Amino acid sequence: MTEGEEQKILSLDEAAAFTEFKRERREAEALLTLKKLIADASRRETDKALLKKICAFAVKSHAGGVLVSPVHAAAARKLLSGSGVRVVCVVGGNGETLPAVKKYEAKRAAKAGAEEFRLVPCYSALVSGNLSYLKKEIKKVRRAAKGCGVVLSLEDHSLGEEDVALGTRAACESGIGGVCVRGETPLLLVATEVGAGKISVDCSCVENAEQLRTLQGLGALRLVTPCPEKIAEELFASLERDGKPF
Repeated sequence: MTEGEEQKILSLDEAAAFTEFKRERREAEALLTLKKLIADASRRETDKALLKKICAFAVKSHAGGVLVSPVHAAAARKLLSGSGVRVVCVVGGNGETLPAVKKYEAKRAAKAGAEEFRLVPCYSALVSGNLSYLKKEIKKVRRAAKGCGVVLSLEDHSLGEEDVALGTRAACESGIGGVCVRGETPLLLVATEVGAGKISVDCSCVENAEQLRTLQGLGALRLVTPCPEKIAEELFASLERDGKPF
């Protein structure tokens, strides 16, 4: 304490109020993190019951969205109606379908209630370095989206850093909003560097709160997870235990 300063001693009421303030702030931080989660309901094993469960949790936790396949887009829209949680729809199948087919799929999904698309690119074009083909199919889907956001999926386990770099470049030059990569630090860093702030970078395959913490710290905007309830539990438990911000 320097000369002229007076030591401030909190009263019991002030100390209690400050403790409550810190608790509320940590809870607000946790809720803000949950808003950046995309609950993954796009897996092949997702049936009506599982879709309903995932959507219910997304609504309860105010998650950013629910990722679904086209066959579940209409059902998800009904389950999420009025909640503010977005329906994010995967289009493009296994990637090796024609751009015209992906465009048609996007149009149908938009009519069913999709608000954002996760576009699976042509992997053979990606790994062969065919940038012009990638840009062509991205632009076709972007036009078909009619105002809905489009994010390029670069999540396949066959893709390495060079593939992610090329895909991110294609996304940047095609005017879409972002890319999604697997939740691995090297891939996130490559996409972030190539994107250079022009597009957002999401991460998928997030399995726990510690992984989420790391990816967020490295710049991931949203986190896609098949286990949102587990992450929420770990998140709140961590905040209650040690007050670590996310």
